[in-house]
Amino acid sequence: MASIFTKIINREIPAQIIAEDEQHIAFLDIMPLVKGHVLVVPKREVNYIFDMEPEELAALHLFAQNVAKAMDKTIKCTRIGVAVIGLEVPHVHIHLVPLRTMDDINFTRPKLKLSPEELAEVAEVIRGGF
Repeated sequence: MASIFTKIINREIPAQIIAEDEQHIAFLDIMPLVKGHVLVVPKREVNYIFDMEPEELAALHLFAQNVAKAMDKTIKCTRIGVAVIGLEVPHVHIHLVPLRTMDDINFTRPKLKLSPEELAEVAEVIRGGF
C-alpha cells in the first residue's frame, strides 16, 4: 500500500510543495512543530533511510541542503534543524525545522494547527528563496 507521501508525490492528496525534482519532493508538514517545518522525501518509497543506496542518500541530502538554504533566506530563525526519526510514516523523510530554540525540534510537544491559508502563505514565502 502506498504511503501518504507517495500519495502526495502522485498528487492524490494535496500538499504545499516547496520544491521538486525527478527524485525528490519537499513539502510543508501539515502538523508542524513550528511554522515553516518542511519534509524532504525521496520519490522512491523506502522505509528506512539506511536502506537507501549510497548515491540516493547523498542526493537526498543535497536536495535537502538546497531547500534548507531557501528556508534560511526567507524564515526568521537562528538556523535550520535537521531530524530523521523514521517512525511516523514508513517512507524516508528528513524534517527541516526552523530553530529559534532547542525546544523547536522537540517532537514530543504539541504540533501546531495551521489553516490551509497559513500553510499556503508560508510555502509561498519559502519558495521565494530559490
